[in-house]
Formats: sequence, structure tokens, C-alpha cells
Amino acid sequence: MSDALLTLEIEKLVAGGLGLARDESGVVLVRGALPGEQVTARVRAGKGVRQGQTVEVLRRSPQRVDGPDLPTADLAHATYEAQLDFKRAFVQEALSRIAKVQHGVAATVPSPEAWGYRNTAQYLVTPGGLAYRERRGSDPLVVQKDPLVMPQIQAVMDRIDPTLLDPATEVAFRASRLTGEVVAAVIGAGETRQYLRASDHLMEAGVVGVSLAQPAGKRFSAGVRLIAGESEIREQFGRVQVSVSATGFAQVNPQAAGLAYERAAELAGSGEHAVDLYGGAGAIGRHLAPNFRRVTVLDAAPEALARGRQDVAVSGESNVTFRSGDAARFSELGTDVIVVDPPRAGLEEGAREHINSSTADRLVYVSCDPATWARDVGDLVRRGWKLAEVIPHDFYPQTSHVEIVSVLNR
Repeated sequence: MSDALLTLEIEKLVAGGLGLARDESGVVLVRGALPGEQVTARVRAGKGVRQGQTVEVLRRSPQRVDGPDLPTADLAHATYEAQLDFKRAFVQEALSRIAKVQHGVAATVPSPEAWGYRNTAQYLVTPGGLAYRERRGSDPLVVQKDPLVMPQIQAVMDRIDPTLLDPATEVAFRASRLTGEVVAAVIGAGETRQYLRASDHLMEAGVVGVSLAQPAGKRFSAGVRLIAGESEIREQFGRVQVSVSATGFAQVNPQAAGLAYERAAELAGSGEHAVDLYGGAGAIGRHLAPNFRRVTVLDAAPEALARGRQDVAVSGESNVTFRSGDAARFSELGTDVIVVDPPRAGLEEGAREHINSSTADRLVYVSCDPATWARDVGDLVRRGWKLAEVIPHDFYPQTSHVEIVSVLNR
């Protein structure tokens, strides 16, 4: 089956930042196109919905800009205002198509920075330089300048000679906007002593600490060891400070995430007891602490819980408790408000059951995936919950990803 070059009219943008077009054979989803444009696209033949890539723009949208060609930046060819509108539409569409709920969606809250916002990045180490890991079916893309990462990370990258990182196969960075510091992790098999040269080179390039992570199917699940310096740095998310590392989970855009956490706390209101499910190191849970007598943060990741306990010991929040457990099996009596920020897969069936049978009369649902969020919202609405505010937040400018802060009441 060979690729075909087709001239297509783009009707609208759908999830994933793809332009939807139709021809006599059905729907085509085109990367790199905008609504109202006429494009020539290289389209792969195949069953079901065909996918294509824009080759030439024949009629240009007024919303089009010239953006960098990065595999992760699938909306960089649209103005930032247009990106915010598209993201709101993705949420609206998921709500009506998947949840089968007709409900208003607020305007997308913009990220304070549209470029240079990412506090973390992970690259392949290649002889030609650091390179993007994900590229659709092609060779790694060597990146000299990454316009998405914070300037502190770029400054370290500018000083790196990739040949001195051997035998590492990848390198990950985490920067702090609060302190300006950067920590790194080299990823590779073997013992820490084999990475002393790489570690020295990274420290000379300006990082304050280097860890070694063994390669693993699930990122950083095979153990992490400190080689030199610090393993963690401090970062500000909204009203709280947290410790972050090159290998632990934390939001990549602290300023934008902070705005969403403050909004989530506002929507949670006040009461006796709030539970933060999938709470990680407690960045959202700690935002709830001033308005509740006690807050329970539940998560299954020991690393995140340990960081959370350490953070509240420093900040002195005595009403926040961290518990290890599965969201689908939490049984906490006397809960006024539940906050959830689940992974991309959304809430498991068991977690929805527990939320529904809990004493909570309010659920604040923070999500990074409109489709699974809409599925869960539809289910809860059918169980008698009522959807109130729905506010998209932009944590990932120049990409099609959107975060949602929403609230459901009984």
C-alpha cells in the first residue's frame, strides 16, 4: 500500500491536534493543518480512519504561524490565542460526544509562559548530540535548541559534549524556576562507577546533582542511585513548595500547574475532611489544608509519599496525612470533599464506585485527558452527580494536550 497525495479541505481540529477532512473514501485526519485550510497531504492507505501529514498549505488560515518542527509540538503552527480556543473545543467535544452531557466550558486559562516553560526534558544521547526520543517512524532528531524547555536547561545543554556522557543512552533534566538549579539523571545499564566521567561532565556543565537510573519499560521503575551532589531541588507550585527530582513525577509547567491547584482548592471549598486521591507528593492536597480540619493524601507510589511527608515536615502543615493505598480501594469515612487527579487512564471502575458510596458531596476532578475525564463524568452524572464548573488549563503550550479542572456536586 503506497501513500497518496490528496488535496483536502480541513473542517475542524480534533483531539491530538489533527485536522479533520473528508473525501469520497471517508474521514482523513491530517497532522499540521488548521480549520478552514486547503492542504496537500501525504495520506497512508489503510482500513478505518486514514491519517496524513500536511505537505503544502494551499490556502492558509489567518491563525497559522511559522512554528518550529518539533515532534512534541503538534500545535506550534497556530497562534497561541487559537491554541487556547482549540483546547476549549476539545473539552466541549468530549463532553457532548463521550459523556453525552450538554454543559458550558469556560475559556482556557493560558500558561503564564507560552515558550521556555518545561522544567523537565529527557533526550537520547547520540554521537551527533542530544536528540528527541519520539519521532514517528524516523531517526532521532538532534536538538541544538529546544524552545519548550526552561532557559536553565538550555544553558546546561549548550555546554554538553555528548561523547563525554558515554555509556549513558539517555539523559533527563529537571530545573527549578524557584531556585534556578538543575538536577540530571543519566540512564544506562551498569554500575555508578562507570558513569563518574559523565557525572563530572554534567556537574561542570552546571547541574547541582546527578543520579543514575537503570533502563526500564516503565520510566525510572528499575531503581535510581545518586552519583554526585543533590538528588532533589525545591520548586514552587501555587502556594506550596515541593521537592522535585530528575526522575520523580511532578508537573512540567509549575506556574500553570500552580494556577490550576489554586483553582481546585477554591472549588473544593471548606469543611472537616478532604481526601486527595492519586495525590502524589500532595501538591493539591496541601492547597486544601488551610480550609479543612484535616486532609488525607492517598497514593500508591512510595517515592511520592516520602517526598510529600518530607515537604510537610519542612512546611509545618500538621493537618496533612499521607497514606499508601489504591484509589479503587480507599475506604475513608466522614469525607466532605474528594479531589482526584488520576493518570491518563482516568478513574478505575472501583474508584468511581467508592466515590459514589462515600459521604462526600463534592468531587473536584482534575484531568489530563478529556476522553477519560468525559467517560467518568458521564458515569457520575448518570449516578446522580451534577456537573458544575469546567475550566480547561493550558500546561503544555504549543501542543494539543489540555488539563481540566472541574467540580461535581451531589
